[in-house]
Amino acid sequence: MKLILKIIIVFLIIAAAIPVFICRAKITEEQRKDYALKQKIGQMLIVGFRDTEIGQGSYISRTMKALNLGGIILFDKDVPSGGTIARNIVSPEQTKKLVADLKKYAPSPIFVAIDAEGGYVNRLKEKYGFTNIPSAETLGKNNNLSETKKQAEILGKELKDLGINVDFAPVVDVNVNPDNPVIGYLERSFSADPKKVTANAEQFIAGLHEYNIITAIKHFPGHGSSTADSHLGMVDVTQTYTQGELTPYKDIIKSGYNDMVMTAHIVNTNIDPNYPATLSPKFIQNILKDQIGFKGIVVSDDMQMGAIVDNYGFEEAVVRAVNAGCDIITISNNIKEYDERAPYKAVDAIFNAVKSGQISEQRINEAYNKIIQLKTKYGIQN
Repeated sequence: MKLILKIIIVFLIIAAAIPVFICRAKITEEQRKDYALKQKIGQMLIVGFRDTEIGQGSYISRTMKALNLGGIILFDKDVPSGGTIARNIVSPEQTKKLVADLKKYAPSPIFVAIDAEGGYVNRLKEKYGFTNIPSAETLGKNNNLSETKKQAEILGKELKDLGINVDFAPVVDVNVNPDNPVIGYLERSFSADPKKVTANAEQFIAGLHEYNIITAIKHFPGHGSSTADSHLGMVDVTQTYTQGELTPYKDIIKSGYNDMVMTAHIVNTNIDPNYPATLSPKFIQNILKDQIGFKGIVVSDDMQMGAIVDNYGFEEAVVRAVNAGCDIITISNNIKEYDERAPYKAVDAIFNAVKSGQISEQRINEAYNKIIQLKTKYGIQN
């Protein structure tokens, strides 16, 4: 009788414990899925940081590991401090070591990106020991496509030697407004003729591709007619935009281009009365992806620019950008303030939006798969 009683007690204990074990198993599985989701979201970020050299315990090393960051963007000047704090680029030797260390401490292969257009917008300046590359405007005026490719090859070799694998270039904005403070005035456009822009951009891309450098044509759908700078605030091109500004995107993508397209933080109320292109499915999904047929990666311009944070708030804007069709979110940490929590805020905002159903997990998987495919295509490894 005592034996039977013991058996019954043991049975009851086991029976009572089963739901606990099941619950624990469910929690563990949910945690595993959440971790995997956050790892994918981390791949959707390209982040800027301060430091000319790094170690295992440095901010960016810890952040790459914690978030599984997809990429890094390098700058030569620290804007928030007015240049009083060192940024990333001092010399070719130092930059090459920094890039190598970034790859060493990254938990998975990373994009190492830079804005190297030539002319005024080139982080690899001659004063640091790099090659002086002419501006897009100068190359366009030369009217020599072979020279455009040659200059891009010189730049591509320099980037490859440094270990940099992504150049946010060329600019394919059409020079509709030569006095445009952020495009025309800085000589960033090849021409006022869309066809000439296309021809030069294609040669610039070809030159960089000779050295296996990923390119990003920008700023979709065209920043050339603007009269203001989206770094500082919202830019409305409703009254100035011309259809010819889409021509370079149509022609280059039709030719088979599928690297990256960078969006512009510009408003055109004729297309979307509520949101700038970076946050607009009407621009990114309907026009760029569906109508023009772009199959590559859509990367946002810097999400800390005044046009975004002053009007929408950082976290809300990041979620809207992903839903609009941006596959990569750029966080330069190099506009008004330096916020080391920014990439963490972005991951949490996107993660919480997925968990609440605001962003579909399919949208995350789509972006993640494109990122991995492009890294594989270009043989990116650490």
